Amino acid sequence: MNFNTFLFDLSDAPIKVVAPSVDFSAYVSIDLSIDNKALEEFDISCSHSWIVYLDQYLQSRNKSIAFGGYLESRSIYNRSDYFNAKTSLDVRNIHLGIDLWCPAETPVLAAFDGVIHSFQDNTNHGDYGPTIILKHYIDDVEFYTLYGHLSRSSIISLCKNTLISKNQVIGFLGKATVNGDYAPHLHFQIIKNIEPYQGDYPGVSSLNDLDFYSTNCPDPNLVLKL
Repeated sequence: MNFNTFLFDLSDAPIKVVAPSVDFSAYVSIDLSIDNKALEEFDISCSHSWIVYLDQYLQSRNKSIAFGGYLESRSIYNRSDYFNAKTSLDVRNIHLGIDLWCPAETPVLAAFDGVIHSFQDNTNHGDYGPTIILKHYIDDVEFYTLYGHLSRSSIISLCKNTLISKNQVIGFLGKATVNGDYAPHLHFQIIKNIEPYQGDYPGVSSLNDLDFYSTNCPDPNLVLKL
């Protein structure tokens, strides 16, 4: 079976990965791509400016959670040497997950039954910060989900191979001081083949590598259904 079809068929209903008490009617999509001219009106290198922008975006729409970003080309990564390269085709600026923007300390939920594969505090500027990766094995298919930009307390007492249940709270969103210097949000990503990575996996691709990563990291909205 095609992997994308498999993911879509896992659930008829939307799957929550943040804020169990927040109804899906309180979600709203957001465009944070290079095409959004509103992002030119503030300093995108400053996490506080992002927090103000996102708070105003949600308040003006009477919503609680903003989501989006899969395969979105973003300029925010230009602020960090971690994503830069010698040629434009090798610069990593294409987002491979879905972001869910909501307040720090919002609970983060496991999308499926599984086990803790790995976890790590990825401390590069603009990186994930504290990150958890879960391993899933459903209907003879093995795959992984990544939860990035968590609080440090989320990974303090974890153990690899611990059983995790769908909808179980596995952590909480971190503040800008620990989450890679972003407004608080969850980076949720699906990974078919984790390769040798532990506690980390590229969440942003270059144009040169996009064919591989867009296949190995399909659209999370196949399961989120937002």
